[in-house]
Amino acid sequence: PKEGMNRKPFEKKEPFVRKENAKPEKKENAVSEARMAALRALYDVYFANAYSNLSLDKQLRAARMSDEDKRLATNIFYQCVENRSKLDFVLSPYIKAEPEQIVKCILHIAAVQLLFMDRVPAHAAVNEAVNQTRLYKKDEASGFVNGVLRSLLRDKESSSLHLPKKEDGIKAYLEIEYSASADTVDELISEFGEEEAEQILSYKPKERFETVRVNLLKADDAQLEKALDDMSAKWERSVVPHAYRLYKAGNLAQTPQYTQGLFSLQGESAMLAALAVEPKRGMSILDACAAPGGKASFICELMQGTGRVHAWDLHEHRVELMKQNARRLGLDNLRCAVRDATALKSDLALTQDAVIVDAPCSGLGVVADKPDITRHFTKARLAELVSTQKRLLDACCEYVKAGGLLVYSTCTLLRPENEEQVENFLLSHPDFKPETSTDYLPESLREKAKDGMIRLTGHKDGLEGFFIARLRRVR
Repeated sequence: PKEGMNRKPFEKKEPFVRKENAKPEKKENAVSEARMAALRALYDVYFANAYSNLSLDKQLRAARMSDEDKRLATNIFYQCVENRSKLDFVLSPYIKAEPEQIVKCILHIAAVQLLFMDRVPAHAAVNEAVNQTRLYKKDEASGFVNGVLRSLLRDKESSSLHLPKKEDGIKAYLEIEYSASADTVDELISEFGEEEAEQILSYKPKERFETVRVNLLKADDAQLEKALDDMSAKWERSVVPHAYRLYKAGNLAQTPQYTQGLFSLQGESAMLAALAVEPKRGMSILDACAAPGGKASFICELMQGTGRVHAWDLHEHRVELMKQNARRLGLDNLRCAVRDATALKSDLALTQDAVIVDAPCSGLGVVADKPDITRHFTKARLAELVSTQKRLLDACCEYVKAGGLLVYSTCTLLRPENEEQVENFLLSHPDFKPETSTDYLPESLREKAKDGMIRLTGHKDGLEGFFIARLRRVR
């Protein structure tokens, strides 16, 4: 998966106990497999506390569908996740009591087709919702589903839908319109103001894309470009060196070129964080919070297989995934280990040319890819994250040798996790100073850097929201 996309911005809870049997006992060919895949993934996100990107990916891998049907399932699913609160608000006039969980998911899937997807015939959306309800042994609810959706369609056609309005209060409007928690809205407005807060919540790229970078141990840019042409991929160069944006690419992880290790999938901002450590041949570098391993892999490749890159993560299964990826890419200089990076490993003190701490964070820079983040964000969780980030920096800075670099990065936009975290670190660690050189950045981004730090936002920069700070150990 793309770097940064599997980061855990909030602590995952135990799955909810399902109150009804969510497995249909009849054959699913009565409704489209695309809608069934979207329904299964949506149920797990809404009621089993699953992560959106992982849940959908699981269902798309399990189902036998054409690329067109996969795109339909993806579109339906993300429209539901992105508009969850708005859908509840719009549907509320037609619902007297909270429906069963699976029925609520079915209503949302049909509603997004009626409200936001003009190419889907209204009768098809309604009929398939009714059929889905019957498949899940909810025959008594099929009339209810049919009635709600036909009432919704009638009010849409008469322009009398129950919609959120800014004049009813900007905070309440943003919460409903963008399915964001009250704490999310409060934090964004406090830091950015009402107008930019809405821009952050509403941002989506004009056309979705995947970003890949060439494996520099196996090929160069020209060879990857030829391979992309052979794949009939629609691509363009990224502003980040050795990276390319691919549009409507399908499942790239199932292509022979990926399996052979020719390229990796990774977000552009995460690539910049890897470049920020200034990797050179023969260095020893630590990636302290490495999974899923994209930055560590990129650093290994930039070092041309020399030196050593340590890649740590708390969870054994994530470390095993990094090892598998290292074998795919042919990275003999990557050393993966299960380790808590907040606990000092004294034998590594003052041994590393560079250390990167890509810390757990609230994730508010990547809401375009993980829209459920804004719904789960709380100020209490923010305080926990800030504490963890501080402990990571305090421990990991001890590994940086004199003259070496400490790189701190997050995929969030909030000052307490970013600028304030760095400022507080410098106050308590006078042996580190900001590294103000911007040579690692593409020229178009250099003017955005200040005091060794850069904050990128999707709505302004067209990249994943990200923060990078570079600190040099001066003694």
